[in-house]
Amino acid sequence: MFEGFYKVRFQLGETVGRSVMYARDSRMLGGNSAFAHIGTYEQIGDELSIEIKTVRHNPDPNYRAMAGTDDATLLARGRLDGNLVRFKGELKELPGVPFQSVMTPIEEEAIPIAGGLGEGGIVNGLYSIHIRMLDGVEGGLTGVMLLNEGRILGGDAFFYYVGTYTSENGREGPDPQPGAHAGQGREPRLRRL
Repeated sequence: MFEGFYKVRFQLGETVGRSVMYARDSRMLGGNSAFAHIGTYEQIGDELSIEIKTVRHNPDPNYRAMAGTDDATLLARGRLDGNLVRFKGELKELPGVPFQSVMTPIEEEAIPIAGGLGEGGIVNGLYSIHIRMLDGVEGGLTGVMLLNEGRILGGDAFFYYVGTYTSENGREGPDPQPGAHAGQGREPRLRRL
């Protein structure tokens, strides 16, 4: 079955990139350090057909667009290859430049049990996250997070992250996983995409 949370390695022409992707109920949501990926899939027999729109969520000009434009549309077809999913296609904006990707599932055991949700909680969806280091070290991180019924599934070009959250009455909060230092040295900001 195709549905689940994946880390993705993709190539457009000679340029290689990485991201994360969540696929469920014919929808695909994901992204990386600079771009959100939002689209759909259709399974026809053994083949998958996808249309993914790429939208910039990080204004930092150091993250260049592979397609030369911040907004692009991918059209591709793929097949399951064991537990991997392989796609080939092209961007509407760059006809003739080959695109290919390999999606590797992130094992279900790594994804924690969902947190508690109550009435008036945070809305499920794909969010842009920007983290700024506060402990005197220069640095930070940007990526995407899918908040889905008490689960956090996210990533950027280098890491993927999983976790849980609780939310009700307009308040939310991440539940730290073992080994995490909640709130220490970082200040997360979320923006719904």
